Amino acid sequence: MRRTRSAGILTGLLAAAIALGLGVAQARKKEPKPKPGLPDHISSLGKKLYGLDIEDAKPITDEIQKLVVGHLNVWIASRSPNIIEVRHELEQAFSKLDYPAVGTPSIFIAPWKNVNLIGAGYTLGWSNIWRINVLVIYENQNGQTREVTTTSFVPQTDMHYAVMDTLPNSDFRFLAYGWRLGMSHARLSAVLYTFDGKTLESQWKADNLFDGKLTASNDTVVISYVDQDEYVRLTQQDQLPPRHEKTYKLTPEGLQLENARDLPYR
Repeated sequence: MRRTRSAGILTGLLAAAIALGLGVAQARKKEPKPKPGLPDHISSLGKKLYGLDIEDAKPITDEIQKLVVGHLNVWIASRSPNIIEVRHELEQAFSKLDYPAVGTPSIFIAPWKNVNLIGAGYTLGWSNIWRINVLVIYENQNGQTREVTTTSFVPQTDMHYAVMDTLPNSDFRFLAYGWRLGMSHARLSAVLYTFDGKTLESQWKADNLFDGKLTASNDTVVISYVDQDEYVRLTQQDQLPPRHEKTYKLTPEGLQLENARDLPYR
């Protein structure tokens, strides 16, 4: 009799366990799948870029920009981050992109009047040719940070910065520059931006300089490049073309040419 009761109890417990297991499994099936995180979402969009040129890719790169800038705006709002922290946050956003897609942050932080300006930018590339870049200017004061304006630098280049001297009570100015890969030599583009606290404007630019090189200090920019037609003609004659060097000084109106000379090719 006891054996029968024990067997009945065990059978009942086993049935209850099976029913509980089935209930848990069914509940799990009904649970919605968790939404993908930002890196996963960007990675999924990045896969759609393969094989597209820069114009056809625009809806996708615009969507990535919306996601990245939206996330950055929330993350940065109650912070006074340093360059490393901003770069890390952008690196995390692009951390799951698969080669050849890559997102490369480019950051500057500089004081201006009674605030700190944060330039949070990135270059998004998906081939050796196709790249776009985005730059967001933030204003930081008293532990609070807000987006002021967003712009795009020259397409197909990477992006670097040089903060220039600022006169008292004048606009903030910085140089954005980068290189576009070419068939034989990289091509340099640069833009001097002025920022009045609300908008960015271009004061000076150099575009698509063959084999271009650039150095910048607080008030001086030195650019050297090779004339492509000279390069083709002279190399066909087993000669080397000169390198043209130009030195610019910062003025209230922008960059003014101070000196120009030719140097041996190197």
